[in-house]
Amino acid sequence: MKLLFVRHGEPDYVKDSLTQKGFREAELLADRLEKLEVRDFYCSPLGRARATAKPTLDRLKREATVYDWLQEFPGRIINEQTGEKNIPWDFMPADWTCKPNFYDKELWLKEPIMATGDVEKVYRYITDNFDKFLANYGYHRKGNYYLCDKGNKDTIVIFCHLGVQFAILSHLLGIAAPLLWQGLYVAPTSITTVVSEEREEGKVYFRCHSIGDTSHLYVANEPLSTAGFFEEYYGGPVWKQKN
Repeated sequence: MKLLFVRHGEPDYVKDSLTQKGFREAELLADRLEKLEVRDFYCSPLGRARATAKPTLDRLKREATVYDWLQEFPGRIINEQTGEKNIPWDFMPADWTCKPNFYDKELWLKEPIMATGDVEKVYRYITDNFDKFLANYGYHRKGNYYLCDKGNKDTIVIFCHLGVQFAILSHLLGIAAPLLWQGLYVAPTSITTVVSEEREEGKVYFRCHSIGDTSHLYVANEPLSTAGFFEEYYGGPVWKQKN
């Protein structure tokens, strides 16, 4: 079974849609996805994900099932200095790398800063629903792997977001979410492919074939967007919202 996680195109967060570049990226993505034999499509309810999915779905005359748990990770922590709510993956290196809990696949949720908000509640909601999702295809969670009724070679496409994608992958692969949130980046319209491996009959683990693949943009000479990526070097240029 192949799971293709697609991040939305370059976002216009103000309108919850895409920039003009983002719409171009979505068309180039459709050039790639329309060639695949896809069993089912799924999508976040947010506008930028729907706009990214639309060219592919229109060309194939298909529809996507929308799940609220595929929206961008809505869990928040409380900034101790300002009292404001922040996303749980916006830490400076010196503030999180010194905390061993952030490297543990279970203990990261118990780190005091995570307990200031609703991160654990949201994370459990997403991962519980993801396991129910896999169960619909015959993969049932048992500890840290899955029992399989009957293996398949279905391809499933999921249009979603960076934060929720890494939350799901942390659960699927048994890796602390902060390590993925802080250490990996997937560009707009990139595709992350995860494939089941049934090396023992009825027992499955999932393995990444590729993370953040943007070859559909490369072949079309479309530059990568850095939306969601911080400065490459201190004082350097950073992506800004395009209105």
